[in-house]
Amino acid sequence: MTLGNDDSRQAMDRSLTLDQIRSFEEEFAARPANRLMQNAVTGTPVDDIALDRRVLTGTDHSVSHHLDDWRATNQKQSGRCWLFAGLNLLRVGAARKLGVKDFEFSQNHLLWWDKFERANRFLEAVIETADRPVDDRTVAHLLANPIGDGGQWNMFVALVAKHGLVPKSAMPETDSSSSTRAMNRALRTLLRQGARDLRGQAGEGVEAQRKTKREVLAAVHRVISIHLGTPPQRFLWQWEDRNREFHRDGWLTPAQFAAAYVQLPLTEYVCLVHDPRATSPVGRTFTVEYLGNVVDAPPVVYLNVPMELLKRLAMESIVGGEPVWFGCDVKKMMRADAGVWDAALFDYAAVYDAPFTMDKADRLLHHETRMTHAMLFTGVDLVDGAPRRWRVENSWGEEKADRGFWTMNDSWFGEHVFEIAVRRSALPPDLVAALDQPPIVLPAWDPMGSLAD
Repeated sequence: MTLGNDDSRQAMDRSLTLDQIRSFEEEFAARPANRLMQNAVTGTPVDDIALDRRVLTGTDHSVSHHLDDWRATNQKQSGRCWLFAGLNLLRVGAARKLGVKDFEFSQNHLLWWDKFERANRFLEAVIETADRPVDDRTVAHLLANPIGDGGQWNMFVALVAKHGLVPKSAMPETDSSSSTRAMNRALRTLLRQGARDLRGQAGEGVEAQRKTKREVLAAVHRVISIHLGTPPQRFLWQWEDRNREFHRDGWLTPAQFAAAYVQLPLTEYVCLVHDPRATSPVGRTFTVEYLGNVVDAPPVVYLNVPMELLKRLAMESIVGGEPVWFGCDVKKMMRADAGVWDAALFDYAAVYDAPFTMDKADRLLHHETRMTHAMLFTGVDLVDGAPRRWRVENSWGEEKADRGFWTMNDSWFGEHVFEIAVRRSALPPDLVAALDQPPIVLPAWDPMGSLAD
């Protein structure tokens, strides 16, 4: 077939031609700044070149309001940040009641139950969608990652409510809780294999599918138990306080331990988000299809609010003596060795001579951002009543920042923080009323359904 002149011209416009490539090379070589940056970046990490040292040296770790006097934790090579952040919030009151300086709940205990509950939820979603083609967008989303480590605030609350808590000594870390890759690989294979079998039974009825589901869950249970150990049904709890006085509470179940040592009313907390997309009304609740871990738990629900309110409520909570769980896109504008975040920490536009103009809404719409990590606000630096910087308990160990406590300049909060968990009673009356509205249901693949890990 012979192309006409118009078709030939369009084909050339779609292709990279040798003339175009030569012109790009000539334009690059004509500017000495390009050659200078090429020499620099080919021998040095680009973040070292782009770093604005005025921002870095102008940021220290001091804050006017500071809660933490405990050691930072370490999730190691796992995506359990949301569990660590939640348990770090709860351990403050527990340590106070126990009369100890440092205390940790078992992160491995909640990880075990999250894996098992999430496997069950995935298989139920497969049964519900078994009559759809395998390349249906929702089915493809479910199969893309049947099980991972990440999670959300509501998922944390659901686990504590159903399975309780234990001290770290009752279910300590294992090699696989600290490095989950091999366990997750086996679980993903089992669950996708189970999805194949359940989809193949679409015409046989739910009873047959649930029988198959039980067989899959039995294998999942074995894998999790082999990697993480067996969650204790009861354990003997005794400890020595900071004055070296001995205490014994006797044999407790995880539910009894949680009831005794969780000092915060978890069911009273709501998750507030900042979603600036035009399609996301402020003052409305949202949920995301198939998001969650415990099938019979309340759904994951967000209330969309202005960023100014997000900051004010976080600030008021800290000033009132309570840390704040939050989720963000952690690796944007981050200097890990110093433990600093700032919205203008790196000047990539100067390095590449290219504009970077997307705002937060654009980044969400075009898959440039999503929530990737959860941590705990433990301090805030106020100047004339307004936040200047924030102190953050990360779960990446004590080697970086101020013994594991990082500093976030307020500019970064506005650009890269997505959500916080606060008490319902802290909200203004109109937003309390908004919590009772039926939530807008976002599709399973919406970026607001991303999980912190």
